[in-house]
Amino acid sequence: ILIGLVGSEMCIRDRYIMILPVLIYLFLFCYKPMYGLVIAFKDYKITRGIEGSSWSNPWYKWFLNFFTDPYFGRLLKNTFLISGLTILFGFPAPIILALMINEVKNSAFKRTVQTITYMPYFISMVVLCGLLKTFCMQDGLFAQIAVLFGGKAQNYLANPAYFRTIYVLSDIWSGIGWNSIIYLAALSSIDQEQYEAARVDGANRFQRIIHVDLPAIVPTIITMLIFNCASIMNIGFDKVYLMQNDMNIDRAEVISTFVYKVGLTRGDFSFSTAAGLFQSLVSFILLVIVNKICKTVTETSLW
Repeated sequence: ILIGLVGSEMCIRDRYIMILPVLIYLFLFCYKPMYGLVIAFKDYKITRGIEGSSWSNPWYKWFLNFFTDPYFGRLLKNTFLISGLTILFGFPAPIILALMINEVKNSAFKRTVQTITYMPYFISMVVLCGLLKTFCMQDGLFAQIAVLFGGKAQNYLANPAYFRTIYVLSDIWSGIGWNSIIYLAALSSIDQEQYEAARVDGANRFQRIIHVDLPAIVPTIITMLIFNCASIMNIGFDKVYLMQNDMNIDRAEVISTFVYKVGLTRGDFSFSTAAGLFQSLVSFILLVIVNKICKTVTETSLW
């Protein structure tokens, strides 16, 4: 009994030791930097530091400056539109792909499809945006395809009307395979007896998807939807920034790129911190609202 108790204590101690690096990482890089949010309420001077900088008067001065900025409406519109379109068209795509792959019986073909669809996810964002710029040039691949079908050659990234379409479609292409993994995992846990019962009842393949597959992965879908809706304000900075140019900036400038430019280019750290804090607060509010709606409608939620 004593050996067993010592062994169990060692096991618990080892578990705490294993999670210690993760806890240290979270504290140093996730929680400790949150102290810097007080910059949004101070007239921050980099030479004085956070403690030495005086508090702004009034305390909401930098938030008011952001809300009254002439670009605020455009930033908010672009952020919501790009994120909303990405969720509208990009969120169902991996679900549909997972359902299609799940119906494939040939294991070799299934692995091949999974490998091909996973590969774009591992392409560096810089390389991906470089490819997009090359393909969208006036003599690029997309222009040649357009001419082939009777259209005219043009630089698509220089045309603001195409920016959101290019962003959303490239986002689907690069992430559809990787994002389908979690849905494939949920589908693999379905009891095969449910499929057999559905076949006995005369259900065809499409009916089995509707009445067996989808109900089984609804909790996973709801959870992922909550996370996606909560990050609607935190659109990927790197991709948007790399796709921007002087011609499409009216459609491409979002809050995250604006915060970066204001903070580093102009050195206006208090203003950019206030804008970033506003972005985080809106994301948190959306998380709470969407979680509450999902809990009421489907009884599935994060808490």
